[in-house]
Amino acid sequence: MFTLTEVASLNDIQPTYRILKPWWDVFMDYLGIIMLMLAIFSGTMQLTRDQVVCLPILDPSLDGGGGFLGPQPPEPTDSLWNKESAVGEQAAPLMARRPPENIAPTIHFTQSPVIGQPQPTGVRTKLDFQQYVFVNQMCYHVALPWYSKYFPYLALIHTIVLMVSSNFWFKYPKTSSKIEHFVSILGKCFESPWTTKALSETACEDSEENKQRLAGASSLHKHLSMSSEEGSPNQSAPMLTKSGVTFSVEKLVSEVPSMTILDKKDGEQAKALFEKVRKFRAHIEDSDLIYRLYAIQTVIKTVKFILILCYTMTFVASIDFDHVCEPDIKHLTGYAKFQCTHNMAFMLKKLLVSYIALICVYGVICIYTLFWLFRRPLKEYSFEKVREESSFSDIPDVKNDFAFLLHMVDQYDQLYSKRFGVFLSEVSENKLREISLNHEWTFEKLRQHVTRNPQDKLELHLFMLSGVPDAVFDLTDLEILKLELIPEARITAKISQMINLQELHFYHCPAKVEQTAFIFLRDHLRCLHVKFTDVAEIPSWVYLLKNLRELYLVGNLNSENNKCIALESLRDLRHLKVLHLKSNLTKIPTNITDLSPHLLKLVIHNDGTKLLVLNSLKKMMNLADLELHNCELERIPHAIFSLTNLQELDLKSNNIRTIEEIISFQHLKRLICLKLWYNKIINIPLSISHVKNLESLYLSHNKLESLPSPLFTLLKLRYLDVSHNSIAVIPLEVGFLQNLQHFAIVGNKVEVLPKQLFKCTKLRTLCLSHNCISSVPEKIGQLSQLTHLELKGNCLDRLPAQLGQCGLLRRSCLMVEDHLYDSLPIDVKESISQEASGAFTNGCKCLTDGR
Repeated sequence: MFTLTEVASLNDIQPTYRILKPWWDVFMDYLGIIMLMLAIFSGTMQLTRDQVVCLPILDPSLDGGGGFLGPQPPEPTDSLWNKESAVGEQAAPLMARRPPENIAPTIHFTQSPVIGQPQPTGVRTKLDFQQYVFVNQMCYHVALPWYSKYFPYLALIHTIVLMVSSNFWFKYPKTSSKIEHFVSILGKCFESPWTTKALSETACEDSEENKQRLAGASSLHKHLSMSSEEGSPNQSAPMLTKSGVTFSVEKLVSEVPSMTILDKKDGEQAKALFEKVRKFRAHIEDSDLIYRLYAIQTVIKTVKFILILCYTMTFVASIDFDHVCEPDIKHLTGYAKFQCTHNMAFMLKKLLVSYIALICVYGVICIYTLFWLFRRPLKEYSFEKVREESSFSDIPDVKNDFAFLLHMVDQYDQLYSKRFGVFLSEVSENKLREISLNHEWTFEKLRQHVTRNPQDKLELHLFMLSGVPDAVFDLTDLEILKLELIPEARITAKISQMINLQELHFYHCPAKVEQTAFIFLRDHLRCLHVKFTDVAEIPSWVYLLKNLRELYLVGNLNSENNKCIALESLRDLRHLKVLHLKSNLTKIPTNITDLSPHLLKLVIHNDGTKLLVLNSLKKMMNLADLELHNCELERIPHAIFSLTNLQELDLKSNNIRTIEEIISFQHLKRLICLKLWYNKIINIPLSISHVKNLESLYLSHNKLESLPSPLFTLLKLRYLDVSHNSIAVIPLEVGFLQNLQHFAIVGNKVEVLPKQLFKCTKLRTLCLSHNCISSVPEKIGQLSQLTHLELKGNCLDRLPAQLGQCGLLRRSCLMVEDHLYDSLPIDVKESISQEASGAFTNGCKCLTDGR
C-alpha cells in the first residue's frame, strides 16, 4: 500500500518543470496518457475476454454432398435423426456463439412422428468437449494475425517510449542538474520583492530623468562656462572633450527619490540571487547540450510516429471477425478445416483506429515542434523588449542553453523572462547594493569609523564595500578619505559639501565621478593616491585636477604601457609639486618633463626592475628632492649632477658598490641630505670632503669597514648613520663634528668609544647597540642635550653614574638591559625616571620609530 505522502510526492514532480513545458509538450503528455489508457484497456480486455470459437467444416465429397468432414458415423438402429433434415441443414451456420466449455454438436429438434418426442435436426460431429478446447487454442495461434494478438502490448510499449522521450531531457544526468538549478533560480527571481521594486521604481526614475535632462544639460553648460579661468563661456567644455574624459550621468537640478529600502533579509536574498545568476550564466552558456538533447528527442518521437503509422496502417485490415483455420490436427480430430470467430475483432479494430488517430495528432505536433526548433536560432536570446520597458539598458543577450531555456519559458509565460532579466543587469545590481549599503552604513556608523592620523587629521578608511555610502558626503569635517577595493565607487555631487576634504585615496578602486563632483575636486583637492594593477585603470579625470599638489601612483607603469599616459595628460597638473611613482619602470617617462617648471619632488620606487634611462632628469631643473628606490642602480646616475637645485637625494635599496662620482656633488651647492643606505658600498672616497654643505648622511646597511678622516671635515653634518656595517673603529676626528645631533653606529664591531665623541655636545641621539663595547666613558655626562641613548647588545658590565648629568635623558629613551639599569645609583635612576613632558616623550618615540 502507498501512503498519502508518497502519492502526493508523485504529483509534485511534474509542476517542478511546468514552466519549461510549452503547449505542445503539455498536449503530447495528455495524448500519451490517453494512448496509455487505451493500451491498458485493450490489454485488459484481451487478457480477460479474447478468444476464438471454432467448429469443423464438413467435406461433402465424403457423403454424396451431405456427409461429415471425417469418418462416416454408423447408422443407429433406433435412430431418431432425420437424415433429410440433417443434409438440408448442412449449409446452415455451423458456429455457436458461446464459450468453449459449452460447445456441443449442432442439433435441431423437430416434432417426432411419435407424439410427445422431439425430432433432432442439424449436423452431428464426433468431437467432445476437450477436443473443442484444443481446437480453439490451436486456431487462436494459427488463424489469428499476430497484430490482433499483440496490438495492446505494442501500443503500450510505443506509448511508454514516447512518454520517456518527451521527458528524457529532464532526467538525463548532465542536463537535469542544470534544469533544476535554472528552475530554482527562476522561481526565486520571479518571487523576489526586488524584482517588483526594480521594475516599478526604475520606470518612475526614467520618467523623472526625462523631465530633468534638458534642465540638467543647460545648468551644466552654465556651470562649466562660469568656472573657466580665462572667462571664455565655452572653454571648459572643450577642455573635457579634448581630453577624452567621460563622466557618469548625474541629476544636477534635483535628486531622484531613492528606492524604497528593502527589508534586510530580502536585500540579502536578492544579492545572493545576483551572484547565483552570474555563476549559473557562466556555467550554462558554455554548451548547448540541453538544446541538442531536446532536438534529438523530438526527432526520435517524429521517427517513432512515422514507423508506428506505417506498419499500423498495413495491419489494420487484417483484423477480422471470421477466420478459416487449417491446423495440422486431422489425425487427432478427424477434421482438416475449422470455421472460427474472433470475439474481440470488432473492439480491437475500433481501438486501433482510435490509436491511429491519436498517433496522427501526436505526429503533427512533433512536426510542428521540429519546425519551431529550426525555424529561428533558439541558441540566442535577446532582452531588447525588456530593456525598452524596464530602462535597464545593460541587460545582456544570452546564448546556447541559457537562451534555449528562456525561449522555452517564454512559451509558458513571458513575464518570467522579464523578471529574470532584472537579475542580469549590472545597473539593477548596483542599485540594490546602493540601497543595502546606505541602509547599513548610516551617518552615525560612519562617524564611529572616523579616526585621527599621526598628522592629527580626520581620516575615514572604507574597505571592500560594494560602493560609497551616501552618508560619507555628509561628513563635512573629514580631511582624508580612503577607498580601498570598492569596485563600484561613485563620487556624487554631494561631495561638494565636504569643504575640508584635501586628500583622496583610491586603492584598486576605479572611481566614477559626476561632473559637478569633478568640478569640486578640480578646485579643492590637494593630494591624491591611486593604486592600480594596470595604468589603464587610472581614472582619466585625474589628469585634469589643476589644483592638485601631490600625486601618488602605485601600480604597473612599465615601458610598454607608458604610451597610455599621453603627453598632454600631465600638462593640466599645473600646480603639482610632488609626484610619487611606485612601479616597475625601465625608464623615466618623458612626459614628466612637462611638470619641470613646478615639480619639486620626484619619487620612483621600483620593484627591482633596473632603471636604465634617466636622461629626462636633466630637464627637471627645479627638482629639490629625488628618490630612486630599488632601481638596481650600480652607480650614481650622471643625470643627477645636472640638478643644481637638488637638496635631498635618496638612492636607497640599489646595487651601488662604489661612489667615486660623489666628487661631482660639489656642484650641487644646495645638497644637504644624501641617503645611500641599503646598498653594497665598500668604502667612502676621500672626495666626500668636497660636499661641504652636507647636513645628513645615511650610509647604513652597506659593507663599510672603516670611516675615512675627510668624512669628519663636513662641519655642517648634523645627522650621521653608519649602522649595520663592519666598522671596528670610530676615528678620533669625530670630535670635529660640533653640529652633530644624531649619530648611529648600531650593528658594527666597535669595541672602544673615543673620548672625542663626547665633544659633540649637541648630540641628542646616540645609537651604539649591538657592538662590542666594554665600557662607556664617564665623559658621556658632557652630553647635556642627549635625549636618546641605545646601548643594548654590548659587553657592558655597568653604566657610568655620569648618566645622571644628562638632564634630558629619560628611562623610556634609554635602551639598555635591565640589570645594567639596576646597577645605577638610586639618585641617578630617580633622575632618569622622572616623567617627561608630553612633547618630549613624543619626540623620543618618533626617533625610535624613524630608525
